[in-house]
Amino acid sequence: MRSQVLPVLAVGLLVAGCGGGGGDEQKADSSGSSAASDAPKAKGPDDTTSADASGGKMTVVYDDATTPEAQNGKKLLQDNKVLEDLADDVNTSLKLPIDIPLHGSQCGQANAFWNPNDKTVTICYEDADLGQKIFTKDGDPDPNASAIGSEDATFYHEAGHMTINLYNLPITGREEDAADQLAAYILLTPGDNGKVDSESLKAITNFARAFQASAAARTELGQADMADVHSLDQQRVYNLQCWIYGSNPEANADLVTKDGLPEERAQGCADEWKQVSHAWSTLLEDHWK
Repeated sequence: MRSQVLPVLAVGLLVAGCGGGGGDEQKADSSGSSAASDAPKAKGPDDTTSADASGGKMTVVYDDATTPEAQNGKKLLQDNKVLEDLADDVNTSLKLPIDIPLHGSQCGQANAFWNPNDKTVTICYEDADLGQKIFTKDGDPDPNASAIGSEDATFYHEAGHMTINLYNLPITGREEDAADQLAAYILLTPGDNGKVDSESLKAITNFARAFQASAAARTELGQADMADVHSLDQQRVYNLQCWIYGSNPEANADLVTKDGLPEERAQGCADEWKQVSHAWSTLLEDHWK
């Protein structure tokens, strides 16, 4: 069972004394008390998390799947209770002003998105299916686990859009970049033991690997790519690698290679990570349970 991330993060922030857009994600070609004991604890997969009396909660809905790709992606998500665990993370950690449905859906493409009108998060079955294919092709010993980790990070990216919209958070720059930063912040911030959860590190690393595969599949870039609200896939790879490296340069030094994160970028990544961490810890300070 994957560890639960947001409750751990909330505890870590408390101990340390800290604290919409409609973006989509396409990898296809195409907190209160200062005492840690008062912080919410992670719950098991079969526990039911109720919302505050005055707040909302995230609920899970698995929609129908008819195509082979969607059926495979649905099975991967449902068998591993991926959406249930993610919703539980949110419900134990964030003050939601309204109920937020988290849908697993057949979308016709590998994608994920926050809908600011319907106030829903959707993880497309095809995205999970594509991730499984990417990591199988890459020779992973457990491609399912890698695909699930990448979907976890994809969800936290969409949670970035969700929090920006729900809490009317001020951001500068492109919202898609800010959402990538939120995913990295959630997954790379140490817990109350001072360590980053190993599964969380794998999740953000596999998120970057999925974009690397997408970048490699693109042979030409056109005007639409340059004008897109998302950074180019290869840029997102370097951004994510930079934040991973910057969060702990000693532990993640293997990312800086001739074909990986360039040394010139790596030199500023520790400071870049501090900016990301400071920004998101400040933005979410009033919204932890």
